[in-house]
Amino acid sequence: MSVSDLRQDYARSVLLEEAAAPSPFEQFNLWFAEALDAKVPEPNAMTLATVDAAGQPSARIVLVKGYDERGFAFFTNYESRKGADLLANPRAALLFFWQPLERQVRIEGRVERVAPEESDAYYQSRPLGSRLGAWASQQSQPITRTELEAREQAARDRYGDQPPRPPYWGGYRLAPTVFEFWQGRPSRLHDRLRYRRGDDGGWIIDRLSP
Repeated sequence: MSVSDLRQDYARSVLLEEAAAPSPFEQFNLWFAEALDAKVPEPNAMTLATVDAAGQPSARIVLVKGYDERGFAFFTNYESRKGADLLANPRAALLFFWQPLERQVRIEGRVERVAPEESDAYYQSRPLGSRLGAWASQQSQPITRTELEAREQAARDRYGDQPPRPPYWGGYRLAPTVFEFWQGRPSRLHDRLRYRRGDDGGWIIDRLSP
């Protein structure tokens, strides 16, 4: 079979304006709960797209570790490629894809670092191996496997089972300005509802052509 012959028709559900929540955070919470109930693999996995100072985009999968009306939080090495991108251009896009439900959620907004106390709290909640790994990894820099394992062992020898949070590691929060909820429909006539901020700070819902 040719790659061009791979296709799937979508017919699981619909997304209509009259059934959509007035707030995109409410709508996201509803869909996220349904993804959990459906046991979608890693429902908190999202694509994070950034752009560097030269205009070169890049994307990778990260895990959302909290969301509320303030935005969507994730944690990483501030000196990584994504960290450098966000320092140069603090705007980004997120994409959740829940294939078993034939749904996508796209989110755009401005990104800021979370408070150090929030980064500390999340870091201490991580498994020990992950906490040591944050010390071992000079994320996005070239390294051999032997060097990486040696750095992990050095961190283990130095800190034991109580490593502090590295100063170069912590959280970001994307504060959304635009959401788009995408529901697959037959014949590629998909439902796309966009939420955007109005002049009064409220949310305006538009249907977009598929």
